[in-house]
Amino acid sequence: MNHAHFMHAALEQARLGRAEGGIPIGCVLVRDNEIVATGRNRRVQQDSAVLHAEMDALETLGRRPGAWYDDVTLYTTLSPCPMCAGAILLYGIPRVVIGENTSFMGDEAHLTARGVSLTVLDDADCRQAMTEFMRDEPRLWFEDIGR
Repeated sequence: MNHAHFMHAALEQARLGRAEGGIPIGCVLVRDNEIVATGRNRRVQQDSAVLHAEMDALETLGRRPGAWYDDVTLYTTLSPCPMCAGAILLYGIPRVVIGENTSFMGDEAHLTARGVSLTVLDDADCRQAMTEFMRDEPRLWFEDIGR
């Protein structure tokens, strides 16, 4: 898998979300070395309680049979929160590639305990996007996930 290519696509989603006034977290779902869905945190844009980037990508993808996810890799710019980790487990997504987990350490221990393969890239661009956002928009950060 070309992690850099797919993480760049997730980061582009994060940047789109930020340009829309939202939180810069992006996600892509990859199957057979092809992006099959994209998502970005759209809680602000959609006035949603649950529309994190991973959830948005799953929603964009639409319904699929459970076994379809056996060959999916989820790329996310930030470590998945407990809600998104639950969705990853619910659909049986076997691989997650994380841009960075310094800004926020999500539910990685739960994912690995349940057999999900995690790769943390410690990507400087992903870190920078979150660092700038947390500095510039602390109210939104603490409202969403940083409390």
